[in-house]
Amino acid sequence: MEALAVRLSGLDPYVDGAMRIVAFYDTLMRRRVDLPALARASAGLAECVAGIRLHGTGRATRVSPDGRPASASPAPASTTAPITLDEEEIGRVWLERPGPPNPLDEVLLDRLAIAAAAVAERYGPARTTMADPALVELAISSDGDDAARARALRLLGFAAELPLHVVAVRSQLSLDRIGGLICPGRHVKAAPLADVGVILATFVDPARFPAGVRAGIGTADSPDRSWREARTALRFTTPREPVIRHADLGALALLAEVPRETARENDDVAAIARIAGNPEDLETLDTYCATGSLRRAADLLHLHHSSIARRLEQIAKTLDIELTEPMGLTRARIALTAWRLLEL
Repeated sequence: MEALAVRLSGLDPYVDGAMRIVAFYDTLMRRRVDLPALARASAGLAECVAGIRLHGTGRATRVSPDGRPASASPAPASTTAPITLDEEEIGRVWLERPGPPNPLDEVLLDRLAIAAAAVAERYGPARTTMADPALVELAISSDGDDAARARALRLLGFAAELPLHVVAVRSQLSLDRIGGLICPGRHVKAAPLADVGVILATFVDPARFPAGVRAGIGTADSPDRSWREARTALRFTTPREPVIRHADLGALALLAEVPRETARENDDVAAIARIAGNPEDLETLDTYCATGSLRRAADLLHLHHSSIARRLEQIAKTLDIELTEPMGLTRARIALTAWRLLEL
């Protein structure tokens, strides 16, 4: 076959150029390049802007012949071709050549589309949100090295240059459904790990979590640190505040670092544990701590403010804390939070 190609290329300059393009992309595929590298190589070969878009991510990679990202204003595509995988179109490739197309542009785009499909199959996101738990665990583990973590993220379909949010979830709903809700139209992967669900997403909308879901959202740049933050934030969630971003905890996050035995031995935390057996008292204290207002707490609990006042008076005696004083209210809030952390 190679001998035939050489003979044909000597007879026809077009065939010679086409064979060189085929060999060029064969070399790229053997080197297992990613989509940005594939776009850069194509732009350099074509000597014009080259673009790649996968429908699953919605992101377009456009590169100038000098290897830099193309300008934000795309020119009309001079030539385009579909990227197909398993007989399904999963994206498009194109060239933005000023003037008429080059005679070899169709050959170039055909090979670029084949290479892009191979990259998408190897590294790109599957259509399902659910992922291999072992791969997700490797991506967020603090034990692995950076190279292994980066490879796991590539296999999960996450580009190195995109932000990544890690979410820790407890819910009876499927992780697949939750992931699709909080990150609509963007890349998201999920997997169960022990008793906690993990969601990896390029974007998270806290307001889109469905009712009944508890979720902690990590905000660190590194996936392993973001996972630790997400688990910490999850511990702070309550029925009143079921979704918490770690960044919003501020100094409260320090409470998660207190050893459990130290917290249990604290008098205020021990007092909270004593009233925890009465759900009515616990809800009253929680509501009052959240609002700082007797009347507002009464409104939320649908009770007369005098009833709330009597309850709080009895709770204050049990806690030995003056709840109507700013310092006492602060102590009750911290003790209630520390007690909740012990329960998780």
